[in-house]
Amino acid sequence: MLLIDQKIFRRAKKGIRNCPFNLFLFQTLQKGSLSAQNVFEHKAKYLNQDFMFINSSLFIENEFLKLIKIGVLRREVDGQGLTSKVRITPIGRQVLEDPADLFTKEISVIKKIITCLKYQLTPR
Repeated sequence: MLLIDQKIFRRAKKGIRNCPFNLFLFQTLQKGSLSAQNVFEHKAKYLNQDFMFINSSLFIENEFLKLIKIGVLRREVDGQGLTSKVRITPIGRQVLEDPADLFTKEISVIKKIITCLKYQLTPR
């Protein structure tokens, strides 16, 4: 079971490190929930500087879905069912207990170019 836990945490750390969101977004999610539209409207607060080219809340929603698949985020539930907002999971909270290497590690130029091209060529 310990090996599975290590793989889960490694995957979660990699997902957080490679996503366009900054530490402030995850700190906000620890206190409450956010929607993709809200993040898009305030992207200067929630996105890394390298991702300011994102021009649609759909891109942010897709990133939310990736983090949901790896177990870092989950959909918020109200009395009517699932909502458009997300919250952080217990795994995400554990990964963010020591965020020092998650948000300070420099991304290579090649990785930045690939990411930019991926976002620009994705059909809208």
